[in-house]
Amino acid sequence: MVEDRNKPIRILFVDDEIGFVDVISKRMSIRNMKVTRAYSGTEALQALKKEDFDVTVLDLKMEDMDGIEILKIFKKIAPDLPVIMLTGHGSEEAARDGIRFGAFDYLTKPCDFEELILKIKEAYQQRV
Repeated sequence: MVEDRNKPIRILFVDDEIGFVDVISKRMSIRNMKVTRAYSGTEALQALKKEDFDVTVLDLKMEDMDGIEILKIFKKIAPDLPVIMLTGHGSEEAARDGIRFGAFDYLTKPCDFEELILKIKEAYQQRV
């Protein structure tokens, strides 16, 4: 399948740090990415049931649900959906668990924006 350069990459961005999600989402939309924001695991699951996404960016630590739990549910609902895990410093082991459970890759927060964009594009290319 050939990538349509004009078609935005559909991203589900899941993190309970509202300010972080809002800033990154705005920067992504400038890069031809359509971002759906979810500020909790519950919101993320509702979004995934309503809409198809090309890539998910998922925080590992959130108030309502653990990122690994969400990842496992995502993989049941949409097994081919690439998930990039975001983790705080010191949680790399948990992020590696995410890889074991099917995550595409992980980045440590605060992550470099360009590196995040690169990972999203890699995950998207793998899927198309």
